[in-house]
Amino acid sequence: MTAYPLRFPIRSLLAVAVSSLVLAGCASNKVQENMTYDFGPATPLQGAAPAPASMPALVVMDFTGPSALENERMFYRLVYADALQARTYANSRWANEPLQMLTQRVKARLAQSGMKVLSATDASTGVPLLRVEVDDFVHAFSGVSQSEGRITLRASLFNDHRLLDQRTFTRTTPAPSADAPGGARALAASTDAVAADILAWLATVDTRKR
Repeated sequence: MTAYPLRFPIRSLLAVAVSSLVLAGCASNKVQENMTYDFGPATPLQGAAPAPASMPALVVMDFTGPSALENERMFYRLVYADALQARTYANSRWANEPLQMLTQRVKARLAQSGMKVLSATDASTGVPLLRVEVDDFVHAFSGVSQSEGRITLRASLFNDHRLLDQRTFTRTTPAPSADAPGGARALAASTDAVAADILAWLATVDTRKR
């Protein structure tokens, strides 16, 4: 008995091959899918303090900090394993540079308090000026399943090139999950908390000329 090779229509073979490639592509995209995070909408916070009467307007400079915060990478740190090593989430990024996100969020919170928030390019003679240097902005893990969004920054208030006061602020917020989404939520909450701390501090600074 003679054996003959099985013959399939070329179109059928091509259809199977294309389907396999499409399925492989979908699976690959699902694994490699990149997620982008920001701080969410700046909805007014309940119980937020009003702007201090002694400071109706303020010039807020763009925040400065380490070069690592001048790109969209999301950093985390396994403090329990190696506190000196900063790692990045492979498929998760910020929607903008963290320094810019922090600047805009703090400006939004100050404006919500009733304060007139100005930029460096605005005519602002005699208006106090706020400079902020960010020292730390990271999703920090104290254990395998315990983590927090940690922010440390230094705020300096000037008036006519004269330093009025300087304060360092640190805020940590427990992350709801030990991953990039949890870190993003925790850092957003810490940012709002720092903004409230800055507003409360500004109310204590004497801006009168001496």
